Amino acid sequence: MTSDQPTARQTEEFDAGRAVTLAVVAALGGFLFGFDTAVINGAVTAITKLFQMSPVLAGFAVASALLGCAVGAWLAGRIADRQGRVRVMVLAAVLFVVSAIGSGLAFAPWDLILWRIVGGLGVGAASVIAPAYIAEIAPASIRGRLGSLQQLAIVTGIFVALLSDYFLATAAGGAEQPLWFGLEAWRWMFMTAALPALAYGLLALQIPESPRYLVSRGEVGQAKTVLSTILRTGVDDRIAEIRRTMAREDRSSFSDLRGRALGLQPIVWVGILLSVFQQFVGINVIFYYSSALWQQVGFSESDSLVITVITSVTNIVVTLIAIAFIDKVGRRKLLLIGSVGMFFSLGALALVFGTAPVVHGEPQLGGAQGTIALIAANAFVVFFGMSWGPTVWVLLGEMFNNRIRAAALGLAAAAQWIGNFLVSTTFPPLASVSLGLAYGLYTAFALISFFFVLKFVPETKGKQLEEMA
Repeated sequence: MTSDQPTARQTEEFDAGRAVTLAVVAALGGFLFGFDTAVINGAVTAITKLFQMSPVLAGFAVASALLGCAVGAWLAGRIADRQGRVRVMVLAAVLFVVSAIGSGLAFAPWDLILWRIVGGLGVGAASVIAPAYIAEIAPASIRGRLGSLQQLAIVTGIFVALLSDYFLATAAGGAEQPLWFGLEAWRWMFMTAALPALAYGLLALQIPESPRYLVSRGEVGQAKTVLSTILRTGVDDRIAEIRRTMAREDRSSFSDLRGRALGLQPIVWVGILLSVFQQFVGINVIFYYSSALWQQVGFSESDSLVITVITSVTNIVVTLIAIAFIDKVGRRKLLLIGSVGMFFSLGALALVFGTAPVVHGEPQLGGAQGTIALIAANAFVVFFGMSWGPTVWVLLGEMFNNRIRAAALGLAAAAQWIGNFLVSTTFPPLASVSLGLAYGLYTAFALISFFFVLKFVPETKGKQLEEMA
């Protein structure tokens, strides 16, 4: 059934299998995002020793890809509006393949940093295109669940990267030890990323363009064909709505984002701040540095990698829970619950690390402190994974209207990568002063995020994209 008023809870008839298939392929860009986020985890200690890097340089090497991510996200929306969503997916895959091979063969810190920035360009582009494409092909009643596939792909990529790191390091006897063809295990950690990148590029060539992009190019007949493979009813009505909302502007540009609120429209600021808070709670500290962190506080390299893999499995499970509930509970409620849970779990970590005795410059977790830290770290991942992880990507894909979606999403995603970069580069020097201080800052941002959502974040559950103001 269709309705003249495409508001929340209308009943739609659609081919769920087709919609899921298209969304899964697009979300593979999130897999690359997650893989790149986590693969450095098992390699960072070996790289730091091999290249004799200071904590500041090591932090920059880890986070350097994020600079490319910010630029890639910034440009991806505009490129996608001119060249199409699928072409940007393919370009992202190519950049990531080049980065994986280059990073694995790096011979100096600057060389590694360069290749990671190249990969970041691809990951940043994919991070924008995936939620935009999914939102544009998904029926409203399941759009939240399909949009959450982006985060599921991210956490699955994290899991596969960490599992790969573990097996490669174990097979070689350590990340610094040679494995195949005389190359150290950490080099193979990077080069394995070329395989999912190739798969992403090839599969992207098999899916159709976004109907909204096709309408913007005047290819209405092709847009109807694409929609008719997903929707069983209401195709003409949907096309009419898309054309109406695109009547003022064929392509979005950053000039469309301007407003009176510090130069940008209020909804754009909401998207930017959602992205910033998602990063400023410190989630990627867990996935970039957890292996090195657990080694610092007394765990062996092997045990640290196992703990990190278990954490990533936890992340996958709670993301599946979020997918099941996001279209029932709503976006705002999940964010609010997540903020509360992150505040208490991060606070526990700050307390444990801040009060632990320091031996040779490193905190030593004895007795119950180690157990409490492990429980709190995994609780943090649980609350993030069931709320801010998937929900922010869903909101960014659907909260902007058609005219500004690509440009606004690109700007918000760029802000996310910059926030990620700031957190990742400042963690090593902050940790060298006090881990309690570092986690105390993340606790404060979790608290602020609660009040931000309460006051400013709109609920988009059940609305058609054409309804977004």
